[in-house]
Amino acid sequence: MHRMDTGNSTSVSSSTTGAGLIGFPDGVGIGTVGAVVPGGTEITIADDGELLVRGPLVMRGYRNDPDRTAEAFDSDGWLHTGDIATIDADGYVTIVDRKKELIINTAGKNMSPAAIENAVKLAWPLIGFVAAIGDNRPYVVALLTLDPDACAAYAAKAGLDDPSPAALATDPGLRAVITAGIAEANSTRSRVEQIKKFAILPTVWQPGGDEITPTMKLRRRPIAERYAAEISALYG
Repeated sequence: MHRMDTGNSTSVSSSTTGAGLIGFPDGVGIGTVGAVVPGGTEITIADDGELLVRGPLVMRGYRNDPDRTAEAFDSDGWLHTGDIATIDADGYVTIVDRKKELIINTAGKNMSPAAIENAVKLAWPLIGFVAAIGDNRPYVVALLTLDPDACAAYAAKAGLDDPSPAALATDPGLRAVITAGIAEANSTRSRVEQIKKFAILPTVWQPGGDEITPTMKLRRRPIAERYAAEISALYG
C-alpha cells in the first residue's frame, strides 16, 4: 500500500460525512480531485488500486447494519471507497474508475474501461461515446458512436452530402481516420489495454437514454445486452 497521512484528499463519498479531499489555492492539482484534508484524515491506495480513507471525518458504520459496515471497513479501520485512484508525488488524488466497473480479461488482468475510453476520446473529436468491452474476454474491443456536430464538419470538409452519423458510420474515409485515432490512443496504453477491434455504430447515444445516464455515464450492462450481436462479431 501507498500511504499519505497529510496533504491532499477529495470529497470521496458521503460515508466520509464531509470532504475527505480538497483543492488548495496554492496547489497545482489540475485534473485531480484534490489532496487529503488536514487534521487527521488519512488516505492510501490498496494493492488492487482502491482508494481507502480513515480519520475523524469518516463515519463509524451503517446504523443497525453490521453486515454493510463489515463490507465497507477492513480490520484496520480503512473505509473502502470503491474508487480506483492514483496518488501523485505531491499527494494529489486522481480518480481512475469505479472498482465495480473494472474489467478483468481471461488472463486475469484488471483494466479500467474509463481510462481506455478517455484515451480514445482525447485522440479524436469525431467520437461521441466509447464503450470498452473486455470482461472475461481475451482482448479489448470497443463500440463507438459519432458526435453529430463533428460529423457535420467532417462531411463538409470531405464534400459528403449526408453528414449524419448513420451515413458516416460506413464511410471508408472516416473509418480510416478513426482507425488512426484508435492507434494513437493505443500508443498511450499498455499492450493488454489496447483496443484490438472496434465497431462504429450508426446510432447516437443520448443522455437519459438506454445507453447513457443523465449524468453522461455509460450504462454498461444495457449496452452489452443491446449490442450483443455487434460485440460477438468483434470476437468472431
